[in-house]
Amino acid sequence: MTPVLRSIWGNRASISITAVAATAATAALVLPAAAVPASAASLRTVRLQTVHLQSAAQTASATGATSAAQAASAASVQAAWAARAATGIRHAPASVPSGIRAWGAELMAENTGVRLWSKKLHVRRPIGSIAKVMTALVVLQAGDLDRKITVTRAAIRYVRGNGASSAGLIRGDVLTARQLLEAMLVPSGCDAAYLLATAYGPGRAAFITKMNATAKTLGLGSTRFASFDGMPFPTEYSTYSTPANLIRLGEAAMKYRLFREIVRQQSYLLHGVRHHHHRYFWTSTNLLLSTYPGTLGIKTGSTLAAGDCLLFEARRGSRTLIGVVLHANPTDSVYSRFIMAARLLNWGFRHF
Repeated sequence: MTPVLRSIWGNRASISITAVAATAATAALVLPAAAVPASAASLRTVRLQTVHLQSAAQTASATGATSAAQAASAASVQAAWAARAATGIRHAPASVPSGIRAWGAELMAENTGVRLWSKKLHVRRPIGSIAKVMTALVVLQAGDLDRKITVTRAAIRYVRGNGASSAGLIRGDVLTARQLLEAMLVPSGCDAAYLLATAYGPGRAAFITKMNATAKTLGLGSTRFASFDGMPFPTEYSTYSTPANLIRLGEAAMKYRLFREIVRQQSYLLHGVRHHHHRYFWTSTNLLLSTYPGTLGIKTGSTLAAGDCLLFEARRGSRTLIGVVLHANPTDSVYSRFIMAARLLNWGFRHF
């Protein structure tokens, strides 16, 4: 069995930073022929290569977005979706993808808004750490990304006590909100999410209220957040969404340059700074980045009830597809969601 750490509560498929780093050079992700990109159809096995260290571009504005700007952004998203609805977003192609084993899924042409295929599009399901996409969106809308946040004992206790995925943050380190976004989105660190929610609420309860308010503004009527990181509190089904809503959420987040830069990284190295913070090396939980050419992001998610989920986006030539798979099967394989996503993308790029 591959060295993947599965917690009892959340993020069963969150991949240990240490384990991935130790095995990335040798572990192989074997995809069925149907899942291999057309440009490499002769390759049966896609090996996970040791990734080059990447530094996130730190050029996003540190100033916070005003309420008017946030409203305008939300209005533009709503207007775009209204236009798509009027021009055939529900178009159903004659061809359908095969071998997609998931409890819910959707694939959409991001360029045109045409829905290419879906399964249980409007059925509400738990989503695990995909919730962190909304966490990031709330922080990005608030701005002030250079503000300094101290890693607290409470954040460390939170992840240890709940078996949550962690960025391995060290008590007393002082990181910027921008760096904590890296820690939350790349290795899916719930400790980083805890710190961001506490700082930007202020307070975690207030932050969750902001998450739900943003969902309402975006028109995500079948989405609810009960936790800031997708952990199953107070129950496994308290935080939920639908394939249709998650596609819209993903599009809203990918409008931010910094978000796009973070979620497309296979790994991120944060050099240590004396008297500020330790050195950190984080590896992405999204294995599609290293196995499917053209992948742009965006986020994994897992809990016992949610199963293994993936919100993803990829580009080939001038075409960009965005999709989601919820509770991919078989559930005993941590690769299922990536295989299902690859199959959907291959089908989409082949037919459209």
